[in-house]
Amino acid sequence: MQQFQLDKTVHGIIVPLITPLESQCRLDRAGLERLVEHVVNGGVSGLFILGTTGEGPSLNYGLRAEMIAAVCAQVAGRVPVLVGVTDTAYDQTMAMARIAADAGASAVVVAPPCYFRISQSDLLRYMQRFAEDSPLPAFLYNMPSLTKTAFELETVRQAAGIPGILGLKDSSGDLDYLASVVRSVRAGFPVMMGPEELLVDAMRAGATGGVCGGANLNPRLFVELHQAAARGDVERTSQLQTRVREISAAMYTVGDRSTSYLRGLKSAVAAVGLCSGTTALPFSPFTAEEHRLLESRLDALGLTV
Repeated sequence: MQQFQLDKTVHGIIVPLITPLESQCRLDRAGLERLVEHVVNGGVSGLFILGTTGEGPSLNYGLRAEMIAAVCAQVAGRVPVLVGVTDTAYDQTMAMARIAADAGASAVVVAPPCYFRISQSDLLRYMQRFAEDSPLPAFLYNMPSLTKTAFELETVRQAAGIPGILGLKDSSGDLDYLASVVRSVRAGFPVMMGPEELLVDAMRAGATGGVCGGANLNPRLFVELHQAAARGDVERTSQLQTRVREISAAMYTVGDRSTSYLRGLKSAVAAVGLCSGTTALPFSPFTAEEHRLLESRLDALGLTV
């Protein structure tokens, strides 16, 4: 299986790919193929599958393995594929890392195991053990709102010195934290911003790019925003950032606010004909009324098919 070799700092836009579903236990394979081509042709720097946006924790192990194999085969080394492998059980985490390696993925992404509260010393030892055992290099995934445990600054600094730990995806939304990490870690250790509305501010603080969910819908917009910000084009950056905020406001404010990010994004990609908008349990897809509201908003922005 062809594999993209990560031989330089990861930068640009990594799309946290949604998982197109026909049902709780079945991939929308045709939709997945369209989606992968859509984002790769949109110029993204890589794909991150089975993360939060990919509903990884809600999918059974067989479906996760199928998703890994399908995406890696279709991408065929054109861009790096990063795979979320976090599980509450270490052996399951490692089993998924091996599946990712066998499929041709470039790296894995590891968050602190959820449920138990974990001390920073235990978390660092966990990552040391993971790096020793994993067949692929790893990115740290800081998502304290969902895992209950953050990668604190000193833990990231020490982890950055472990062979096989490549970088950090920060989804805390805390720009001060991100800036402190950038100042503290070794040169060449990429720090990527999660929340897309903070991409430009994060780059000003030293982030090398973003892992932006909205890039599932409009990859070129985020690629151009990153490029404009990187070259210091203030006017163009402002124009594109305004567009990002308009689309985010349209997608992420329909229905229940606590789940509107994921449900809105999946309904949006369905509305433009890319793939199914079915969500994995415990989430339910938009009602017909919610979907009509979203479509009307997207239509007003010139985004529907």
